[in-house]
Parts: sequence; C-alpha cells; structure tokens
Amino acid sequence: MDVNQPKQEHLLALKVMRLTKPTLFTNIPVTCEERDLPGNLFNQLMKDDPSTVKGAETLMLGEMLTLPQNFGNIFLGETFSSYISVHNDSNQVVKDILVKADLQTSSQRLNLSASSAAVAELKPDCCIDDVIHHEVKEIGTHILVCAVSYTTQTGEKMYFRKFFKFQVLKPLDVKTKFYNAESDLSSVTDEVFLEAQIQNITTSPMFMEKVSLEPSMMYNVAELNTVDTAGESESTFGTRTYLQPMDTRQYLYCLKPKQEFAEKAGVIKGVTVIGKLDIVWKTNLGEHGRLQTSQLQRMAPGYGDVRLSLETIPDTVNLEEPFDITCKITNCSSERTMDLVLEMCNTNSIHWCGVSGRQLGKLYPSSSLHLALTLLSSVQGLQSVSGLRLTDTFLKRTYEYDDIAQVCVVSSEIKQS
Repeated sequence: MDVNQPKQEHLLALKVMRLTKPTLFTNIPVTCEERDLPGNLFNQLMKDDPSTVKGAETLMLGEMLTLPQNFGNIFLGETFSSYISVHNDSNQVVKDILVKADLQTSSQRLNLSASSAAVAELKPDCCIDDVIHHEVKEIGTHILVCAVSYTTQTGEKMYFRKFFKFQVLKPLDVKTKFYNAESDLSSVTDEVFLEAQIQNITTSPMFMEKVSLEPSMMYNVAELNTVDTAGESESTFGTRTYLQPMDTRQYLYCLKPKQEFAEKAGVIKGVTVIGKLDIVWKTNLGEHGRLQTSQLQRMAPGYGDVRLSLETIPDTVNLEEPFDITCKITNCSSERTMDLVLEMCNTNSIHWCGVSGRQLGKLYPSSSLHLALTLLSSVQGLQSVSGLRLTDTFLKRTYEYDDIAQVCVVSSEIKQS
C-alpha cells in the first residue's frame, strides 16, 4: 500500500453523548442599597428576569432547567447512560451495519450493546440509535469503546472505532468500628456493636434513602438509628435526611449471634464475618446511587479454653455489706474434659466471702456450670470486680479473670435515703 495514498473517508458518522439529568439554572445576583446611585435598578432587573424565582431574586436559584454543558462527574454506584447514534452522511445505501459498544475497566471488558444483530441497510440521512446503561461498580479510569462495521455498495467492508475516556470517582467515605459489649446479662452471648461513619465527599448534597446492615448467617441485627416518639418511629437524623458535602453521619447497629450459634461456645472464635452495608442515595433531580461494602469482618474476643461470664450482678451495693453475683463457666473445648479449682484473690477494694481453692469438679466439653459467689467492697465509688482464678488440674493451667464487671459502692446512709 502506498503510504502517500489519502485515507478513505467513511460514509458513516458516529456520535456519542452522555445522558444526564438537567440542572437548575443559577445566576449571580447583582444588587446594591437603595441609597446608592443605581437605586433600585438592579433589583428590578432581576425581578424582570424570567429565569429567576419570583420573590427570591437574591437566592441565585432559578426556575429554568439547563442541559449539561460538559461530561460531568460519574460516581461509583451510579448508572452511566449514553446515547449512541450512527448517521449515514453519504448519498448511497450502506449495508450490514453493526454497532458495538464495550466498556473497558481496569479489570474487565463489558459488552453494553443492546443487540448483537447487524442492521440490513441504512439509507442516506438515516441513523441508527441506541441507548446503553451500566451501573458503575469500579473506581478509576473507564474507556467506552464504540466500534462500527459496514459494507459499501461496492462490497467493500469498512470498520472504525472511537474511544471515550472518563474517570469514576468515589462518592462516599465509609469507616466502620466494632465495639464488644462490656457484659451480657441475657442468655445470648457475644453481643457486638457496629458504628458506620459515612461521609459525603462529592460537591452536591445527597438524600440518604437507605442505610442498612445485611447481617451474615450467624447474626441477627437491630438498627439503633431511630427513636420512638408518641408511638411512632422517627429517625435520629430528623425528617430531612440530607447529607451535605463533606458532612459525616454515624449509624449504629447491634448484632447478636443466633441462638444456635450462641449456645455453642466454641463456634464464634477468631475472625468472624459480620455482614455488609447497603447504602442507597439520591442526588440532584433524583438520580439513584447504590453502594454495597464488602463483607465486614472483626476479630472476635478470644476466650481461650475456659470462658467466665456474669449472669447476674447488682448495679449499686452498700459499703462493707455482702452482695451476691452469679457466674457462668463454660468449657469452650469440643473434646477435652476439665477438672477445675476456683481461687478467689482479694484486691484493695474487693473482698471475697467464702472458701478459696475449692473443687468445682469435672466440666465436660461444650458444657457450662453456674456458680453463686458472695463478696463485699471496703471502698466507695465505682469498683472493679477482679481476682478470680480457675485452675485446670489435668493440664496444670491457670486462667485469670480481672475486671470482669463494675459495681457502684455507696454509703448505707445514701442507699437508704
């Protein structure tokens, strides 16, 4: 082929346009005080402007819609829509037209064409139109590849393609924190709280339609983002759930293991899957966006082979007066029997009543026993219950339990009053 030969012009023209919602027209108000030289002239001009809202001329917000003037931003979780048009600019009939649209991301190539069948013919000044939609699920660089192939009247096969590059940005910054319950006085164990911090990192406000936690198969979830007012449930964020740019909102959830898992002491150990957050929002004129986080994981507290938990304990006790607590001791091993000895060590403020070093007997795998203990405090204030020791005589191994609970110790005169 001669390198100086001019490049043959194509008979078809390809046009691609992103489809987005229009925006409200905004103007810059120009005004002044009435005592200034222009007087009321500027205010009157704004009132006469058909693009302004009557009675709110200085708010800059108009009542007219304007079409997008540029490509705009695309955020993760939104739907990318595009209009593709192939027009026959020639004066001859073109045959076997095939239009293909692919979206190339950093990890995959997706076919977005509605149909893979070729159009038999396209007459002069006619066009083939197609609208493609894709929910964006990756951040970073995206390339829309539009390819067109056709056959001329002379039987020559022609082919060309165009590339449209755009960036997908992250709309939200999501951070999570886990908190283990300090104590659990119910029959369900391993209660955990999840705090989700969601920040709007776009330049426009968002309407937060839904923020929910889909728990894993091991947990039940309770949302703590509403309050009961006059018998009705109301959001803690108020009736208007708008999230302004760069604002952060905190959502709280309580997770409890299902009964079949809570009864098995050795099941919830190590890294456990909690679930995933499902976030749905709207922007501007109602465009939907949705994000789902990956599976959230936390490190479950390690209880070792023996777990000690409190079943009952009073909130407030009298100074130097005995009070009772009930402990639950669980053998977390699934195959080894233990022979336990209980020792009670006094601290500066907590004194145990009873015989230390007594035999508790054999505790079989995955079984529990309840133990009633009596103690008193010699110091007022919030005191920590510590000093319990369990020794497995089979392995000669001792398990220490300190700061297992706290009680408020008051004077007997204050208690009676």
